[in-house]
Formats: sequence, C-alpha cells, structure tokens
Amino acid sequence: MADNANTVTLEQVRAALATVQEPELRRDLVTLDMIKDLRVDGGQVNFTIVLTTPACPLKNVMERDARSALAKLAGVSGVEIRWDARVSGNARLGQVPMPARNVLAIASGKGGVGKSTVAVNVAVGLARAGAKVGLLDADIYGPNAPMMLGVSYRPLQANGKLVPASAHGVELFSMGFLVKNEQPIIWRGPMLDKAIRQFLTDVGWGDLDYLIVDMPPGTGDAQLTVSQAMSLVGVVIVTLPQEVSQADARRGLEGFRQMQVPVLGVVENMSYLTMPDGSRLDVFGQGGGRQLAQAAGVPFIGEVPIDPQVRVGGDSGVPVVVSHPESAPARALVAVAQDIAAKVSVANFMNQNNVISITEIG
Repeated sequence: MADNANTVTLEQVRAALATVQEPELRRDLVTLDMIKDLRVDGGQVNFTIVLTTPACPLKNVMERDARSALAKLAGVSGVEIRWDARVSGNARLGQVPMPARNVLAIASGKGGVGKSTVAVNVAVGLARAGAKVGLLDADIYGPNAPMMLGVSYRPLQANGKLVPASAHGVELFSMGFLVKNEQPIIWRGPMLDKAIRQFLTDVGWGDLDYLIVDMPPGTGDAQLTVSQAMSLVGVVIVTLPQEVSQADARRGLEGFRQMQVPVLGVVENMSYLTMPDGSRLDVFGQGGGRQLAQAAGVPFIGEVPIDPQVRVGGDSGVPVVVSHPESAPARALVAVAQDIAAKVSVANFMNQNNVISITEIG
C-alpha cells in the first residue's frame, strides 16, 4: 500500500506559492493570477509563471523564492518551472487608436545626448527578451533610426496601410524612409503634426507589446502632438551628466509633466569612459542624471558608459546590444530596457487598481 503521509497536495503547493511575491508589484503570485498549469504528480510539481513582461529583470528572484517556498513542503521531490509573459496595456485612450498595448517616449531637452541610441538599443533589447516591439522615429528633422538599425527601405502598402520595416526583431517606421538621406525637412508645425499622426494611424503596426517613440529634442510641436494624439504610458528622459544637459533635460521633463505624461525616470548617457588601466574618466562630469532625477522627484533608471562600440554599432546598423552584448554599455542598456519594462508593468497595475503613482513605487 502506498504511503500517503508525505504526499503533497495541490492546495498545499498553491498555499506555498501564495507566499511568493512579485517584487515590483508587491503582491503574491497566486493573487496576481501569475501561476498557470499547476500540476502535482506524486512529489513532482510543475507550473508556469506568467510574467508581466518578457523583459522582467527580477525573474530569477521569483524562481529562487518559489523553489525555496516549495522546498519547505514535505513530499516535494522536484520542481519544474516554465515561463510565459502577458504584457498588459495602458487602459487610457488617446485621440487615435492605440498602435500598441503600451506606447512610451524616449526624450530629452536637447540634441546630442544619445537619445536615439538609447531608444534603438532599448527597443532591440526588449525584442531580444521576447517582447513584440515597434520603434517610431518621430525625430522628423533628424531621422537616424534607419541608419542605426541598418535599414534601407521604401515603404510598401498592404490593406490600405504602410508596412513598417523590420530589423533586429523590431518594427520600424521613420521619415527617413520617405526622403533622401541628404534632403532637409523644412516644415512648419501643422505639417509636422500631420506627419506624426499619420505615422501613428496609417502605418500597419503589428500586435505590439511596446511602441517606443524616439522623440526629437526640445519641447515643441512633436511632443505636443504625440502626447495629445495617444495615451503615453510614460516618458523616459535622457541626459548627459553635465549641468547644461541637465538644465535642458529638466525643461523637457517638466514639459511632459505639463502635458500630464507620467515620467518613468531619467537615464544618464555617456556617464564615464573606462581607461585602459581600469580607472574611470568623467568626460562630461559626474552624477548629473541622479541629481536631475532627485531634483525632479522621479526614479533614476541607470547610467550608460561611453564606449567606441556604441558609435560603431550606430554607424554600422548593428546596435551594441547585438554586436557586443557582453560589453559594459550593452549590459547597461539591457538593464535600462528591463527597468523600463518593469516600470510600465507597475504603472499599468497601479492604474488598473487605482493604487499609487509610479514615482512612489520607484
């Protein structure tokens, strides 16, 4: 006769998993309905954890805590955890149909801070993690995303929509597809407004988890159009460490606040240069991004070091997160992408449950 004294039950396993929290949302996995396909076969426990984003930065923490909780149950001889992801969307609606579950902007108050580099690598980083990602190059006057992603493309039409290009797992549309490389774009505000709205509505974007909008510098028509035309889940501000860059980035940040767009945080680009002897050279100063975030009362997302491979990747059309994934800037940019994805998940959870703001959750 089989000895049932140490037979673990489905209810015991579920109760144990109910002690494991999703670190960002601060709720347990069972309450959040993140445990799927739970089976207990003798002492073997099998289940799937459905993440709020495939780019979850704390996946290993949940796995560790789940295994630890189940190890305390008598009768558990083995645990198999599978993974899935279901990205929720921003519930608020803008003036046009949402082209993605989550639309977020990468912005700055001035040019030359590497905003497009951050946007491109964040988009590719999310795609490499398994998310469905689009990149809208809204920098109408300086559309560099095609070069950075290695795309030469003349748009096709299908079902009455313009077909976006695809590179490194990312759908892309840019004014650069519609004009020659050397052709200047000299437009007044209404034409800019119309172009951006058409990029949002007339492009046949796929079933996207995230649409990253690479914004032009400044606080003008483009920012106003994107903010009014659709509901941004948030904006990420890119700055250099130097004070001049901070001042302009703060203006950009406050401009989005004035338009009631949540500020997800600040990324400091070109933070330092690692010298051959391992020391760091602070080319543009030190700590400016943290200072800006603290002064504005928003999260500091991370810092990205200077590295020639970032420039090479941008010029060659192979972003550094692809060409040199183990390099310091690539790891930093992937961490930025993961952090942004986590903050979007938190923002959506808080919005859906009417809890607290993204700034408070940090």
